[in-house]
Amino acid sequence: MRFSMLPDSRSTLAPDEPCIADASTALSNNAFLSRVLAAAGAFASRGVGMGDVVALMLPNQVEFAVAMFAAWRLGAAVTPINPGLTVKEASHQIIDSRTKLLVNGSGEAVVVDVPTMAAAALQDGPRHVGAPVDSPTALALLIYTSGTTGLPKGVMLDHANIEAMTDMGRQALKVTATDHCLLILPLFHVNGIVVSVLTPLASGGRVTIRRRFDIETFFGDIEQLRPTYFSAVPTIYAILHALPATVRPDTSSLRFGVCGAAPASADLLRNFEARYGFSLIEGYGLSEGTCGSTLNPIDGLRKPGSVGLPFRGQRIAIADAYGRHLPAGATGEVLVQGPNVMRGYLGKPEETAKTVVDGWLHTGDIGRIDVDGYLSIVGRLKEMIIRGGENIYPKEIEDVLHDFPGVLEAAVIGAPHETLGEMVVAYVAFRPDGKGSSDALNEHCAERLTRVKRPATIFVTDSLPKNAMGKIDKPKLRQLAKGLGG
Repeated sequence: MRFSMLPDSRSTLAPDEPCIADASTALSNNAFLSRVLAAAGAFASRGVGMGDVVALMLPNQVEFAVAMFAAWRLGAAVTPINPGLTVKEASHQIIDSRTKLLVNGSGEAVVVDVPTMAAAALQDGPRHVGAPVDSPTALALLIYTSGTTGLPKGVMLDHANIEAMTDMGRQALKVTATDHCLLILPLFHVNGIVVSVLTPLASGGRVTIRRRFDIETFFGDIEQLRPTYFSAVPTIYAILHALPATVRPDTSSLRFGVCGAAPASADLLRNFEARYGFSLIEGYGLSEGTCGSTLNPIDGLRKPGSVGLPFRGQRIAIADAYGRHLPAGATGEVLVQGPNVMRGYLGKPEETAKTVVDGWLHTGDIGRIDVDGYLSIVGRLKEMIIRGGENIYPKEIEDVLHDFPGVLEAAVIGAPHETLGEMVVAYVAFRPDGKGSSDALNEHCAERLTRVKRPATIFVTDSLPKNAMGKIDKPKLRQLAKGLGG
């Protein structure tokens, strides 16, 4: 079923059952369809139709989902924009995507000469009366990459991509109509859209939206709302695990928490589960693969420190620099194949051809697959440190640093060095009840790492910089580390 038809289907099957809510609004299936029809009518009156792009520059709120389904009903695509972007950053995405209409909180024009409407106006005008567009090849989402090199690129995901990914997620996570997802990750990212909105709604379940992760209210929401799952990044789990031992919330409603977007240490996963009493299911994926490609099983063997097995319907492989597939245990670039692989980068056929080769998505991540088929991520090709000709993978060193008592966060980068090419630099933040010095960390590393892998410098800091997804901002750390090498 096309997602353009999902609100109709839910309203027909269970009109009065809860569908979606935020802090100020709670909609039944019937009310959600009514809001989608009104928004589709508002879009159509502004000229939005098949093949157009609607930009949503909104925080996490019900109106985001209403507008997304309304655009899909008309055959239009959605490009989510981080509402915290600067004018220059937002302009690039709006212009590059050829946005037909921008929806934001105020309705005031943000950057360029593009018609703009306020989220409140989604209910204005007559309801749309036409049938939903039914096309698997219609563009559904334009997700812009983080742009670590150059300007962000628009990842084109069609309805076939998001339907395949959602179906895989439903099966792997065993999501049913009884599930209730608490959304705390930003909706401008594909994870928030697919895992926390599309998957529960397509399963007959429901979703409650929060503006952001808030450590002061999170467990209160868990106890009051009684969700069955949520999705978060390792930083959030580390923050929750660092709470005082007196914090003992009722988490009995939770079947699991999904952990993704960045590698998590095996110790964090084990210790978190032991403390809070529900499973953390670590997975791996990227926007170009419509969110997810591997996942540790809900039932069966979970290997902490690995990112699990391929979703049913996907294949993963490890390749050398020439694209040749390598045997189990070998380290190389992670490749992904399946119906979830993107259509391509918008307006960038050459970049697309370099990234998707013979149907295989070249992820830019370095990993290995064990004899049981479980994938472990070692690092990013662009983050690999080359010191005096030796390849060094930051995650191995980060895992060692995480083993030091009291460490909350650790990040390892390469800093330019005049004679070695690069040197290893580490940044470490301790939990509020933890403490340690650079000397103690150096001694810890010396006992566990060969000399070439040991950090030349370890900075102990109060916290590490984060990007909009809550991941540690390594590009910013690399900027800070410039000039250290002699």
